[in-house]
Amino acid sequence: MSVKFNVALLAVTAALFAQSAFSQGHEKAFGRKGDPKKVSRTIDVDLSDAMRFAPAELAVKQGDTVRFRLKNSGKVMHEMVLGTMPDLKAHADTMRKDPDMHHHGAANMVHVAPGKSGTLVWQFTNPGEFHYACLVPGHFEAGMVGSIQVAP
Repeated sequence: MSVKFNVALLAVTAALFAQSAFSQGHEKAFGRKGDPKKVSRTIDVDLSDAMRFAPAELAVKQGDTVRFRLKNSGKVMHEMVLGTMPDLKAHADTMRKDPDMHHHGAANMVHVAPGKSGTLVWQFTNPGEFHYACLVPGHFEAGMVGSIQVAP
């Protein structure tokens, strides 16, 4: 097999892994897609070109269905991806290798264009510490990460 074929095969495998890890609608360690009719709390989050989320630390209760209202106050694309830190690190690595990767409507992420707003509804079904990050190449590495404490 050629080196080009092996590289292409590796890229496809990484993309399929990321798609399955962030697939729509399935239960994850940090929860599942929330029902917009059952929102128990709304949290406003600003995404900025300082490569920060505001707020960067959140606390919710197990079972809460949260509507995140996201505002990109910057001049570049940002996103919010919910996950465990190992999943986010793996996805960030995949995004660096394939920045044009499509996510096919994954329920735990939303892209927000500069000056625009977006919404993400998520139900936190398990207690623990989880995270959210911007996985646009370079943003995660620059510190665009937040934490969510889910209390039982």
